[in-house]
Amino acid sequence: MGTDFFVHCRIVSTVKRVEFFSDRLSYIVLRGRWRNIIVVNVHAPSEEKSDESKDSIYEELEQVFDQFSKYHMKMLLGDCNPKVGRENSFKPTTGQESLHQDNNDNGVRLVNFAT
Repeated sequence: MGTDFFVHCRIVSTVKRVEFFSDRLSYIVLRGRWRNIIVVNVHAPSEEKSDESKDSIYEELEQVFDQFSKYHMKMLLGDCNPKVGRENSFKPTTGQESLHQDNNDNGVRLVNFAT
């Protein structure tokens, strides 16, 4: 397990920092034209894993996102193992379309993180 980044040779000079926060979470900071671009790579536990392990990864994710100002562009990549359904309560965040009818626990966690 783990997360990593492949950086194209044309943008390698824009890399300011790479940080491996844990075995499931890492990020790279790129120098953009007007602001930094933070790309976070996460591999969240699957649905059948314990709530403690899921809580832990989302706490780490919050820590990483909170350490950068809102001015920077932040992007989340990776595998959060979610199923985000079509529930009305999530439509303001997820929109009208979804592959799944119902959420799973990881889907709820991801939508809550995004809001």
